[in-house]
Amino acid sequence: MSADFQNWTSHCQARIEAYLQSRLPATNCVPERLHKAMRYSVLGGGKRVRPLLAFAAGELSSADVERVTIVASTVELIHAYSLVHDDLPCMDDDILRRGKPTCHIEFDEATALLTGDSLQTLAFELMAENRLADTAETQLAMIAQLALASGSRGMAGGQAFDLDSVGKTLSLPELEFMHIHKTGALIRAAVMLGARCRNRLDDAQLGQLDHFAKCVGLAFQVIDDLLDAEATTATLGKTAGKDAENNKPTYVSILGISEARELADKLQHDAYQALSGFGDAALRLRQVTDFIIKRKF
Repeated sequence: MSADFQNWTSHCQARIEAYLQSRLPATNCVPERLHKAMRYSVLGGGKRVRPLLAFAAGELSSADVERVTIVASTVELIHAYSLVHDDLPCMDDDILRRGKPTCHIEFDEATALLTGDSLQTLAFELMAENRLADTAETQLAMIAQLALASGSRGMAGGQAFDLDSVGKTLSLPELEFMHIHKTGALIRAAVMLGARCRNRLDDAQLGQLDHFAKCVGLAFQVIDDLLDAEATTATLGKTAGKDAENNKPTYVSILGISEARELADKLQHDAYQALSGFGDAALRLRQVTDFIIKRKF
């Protein structure tokens, strides 16, 4: 990672942390336990990959950084809510997330359920109460896009498909379909929301950007599956080997480690190709893609 990119990443992460610190309810605000759990689940952890993609796309369209900070935060809140719910005993039943006990372990299952609900609604509150786009029409489309990416035709639907696939053998297209929704939908939303904070790109350019985001979303999941198979719990900050233990279909179980790495490389190449028409304006998007592909945890 270059010093320039590292400094940019640290700056974006600090902006996100400060904004979330200011907008999450204080722990002395009733109900205190719920608000403590919300802050516990969001602050001080994670790589903030989705916000980084939003910031990089915002730079591509020369969007106002204050607007991008808000939309990046809303995507991170949706992501955090999904992790809280995914870790529950009725889902993946995990005890470790970002190097510390999961929300339902630190608090309790009912509080974790309400934490996820509250983080999701806070995201849409922020989207609705702030001026985030050049026109009201664009902002309404952005809110709709985040809702679509989060719901039954996006992330939640992908999780339902994932739960239903346990113990089954999926084809590669079926696995891709699952992860286009479970993982990819919110990553695509992060990119598109960041870019749409300013109405600078035409429909063809937005289409290229969406194709880039689709490739990156799938690549992210391929690398996630490789890390789950090869990395340690201490390195990941979450329980390693859970996919194999739970008999879940993954890119590693279907393709093997070598072919899964080749697929990640191909998706990275396709992502770069989608950005070819943007020139130097897409530098940060390329750098974040490298960061995703080469990450070790």
